[in-house]
Amino acid sequence: MWDIYLSLTGLLLLLTLLPKIQNSHWIFRVPEFGKIQITYAVLFTFILGFFIGHTEHMLYSQGLLALLFVHHGVTLVKYTPLYPVKKHRQQNESSQKLHFISANVYQFNKEYDKFIKLIEKYSPEIFLTMESNGNWEQAMKVLEKDYPFQHKVTLENTYGMHFYSKIEIESANTHYFVADDIPSIEVHLKTEDGFSFVFFGVHPPPPSPTEEETSKERDGDLLSTAKRVKDIHEPVIVVGDFNNVAWSKSSIKKKNESFNRSQDRAFVCVYVSRQIPSSEVSDRPDVPQRRYFYQRA
Repeated sequence: MWDIYLSLTGLLLLLTLLPKIQNSHWIFRVPEFGKIQITYAVLFTFILGFFIGHTEHMLYSQGLLALLFVHHGVTLVKYTPLYPVKKHRQQNESSQKLHFISANVYQFNKEYDKFIKLIEKYSPEIFLTMESNGNWEQAMKVLEKDYPFQHKVTLENTYGMHFYSKIEIESANTHYFVADDIPSIEVHLKTEDGFSFVFFGVHPPPPSPTEEETSKERDGDLLSTAKRVKDIHEPVIVVGDFNNVAWSKSSIKKKNESFNRSQDRAFVCVYVSRQIPSSEVSDRPDVPQRRYFYQRA
């Protein structure tokens, strides 16, 4: 039991230290995605230590685990209801409430009808699909009568993107910030009651052994979007599959670049289509005007 306890402690220390190393290789970036799980594992191992016979080194290992728990907790508490959130006053003039659905549909998924029924059920004013190719574009044509405004980037490399809106599009652009096959979209819209805002759709590649070896393209795409947002004086919403976590250095830098007027704190999770409960796609009343949205449908 002591060997298992010691191995877990060493592994958790390693997973905590790896993201601290300034290296973009996926080995150093992937542990960032597991911070919540690592924190639970630290707590479990700490409790396990009380059931192991006392040794001369137990005090040091338990102290180390306590420090790891505090280290992770200080970061994670900012994204829980325990942390105070800055209140945003509603302006005298505000637009009607708008609803968005952002969905990474998985290019090789053939269950088009399920997604179409999801859109018909919730009827958002705007929805964005990622990993949507020509087959998905053809399947979603049945929705075009309800969503007359569209911006489509049809690709077969799992980075296609389709934007559908009931709100009038004033202009739309496709950006290729870091690679000529990784698009981001910028759409300027105007509501019927005269309010203008800008919608960004992003889907950078993740650092992983099966995708990009490093996080350079992901970080570059997100930071390029942030710099573009910084130059816009209208309300902005950035939506997509960021392949990132809120506490990573690139996310914090992106927020400092563009969203420095407010601090958003919440877990907005990514789900696999077979696991997502339908209630998760409804709008959240506590979401501030500027926020990151993650949703996989």
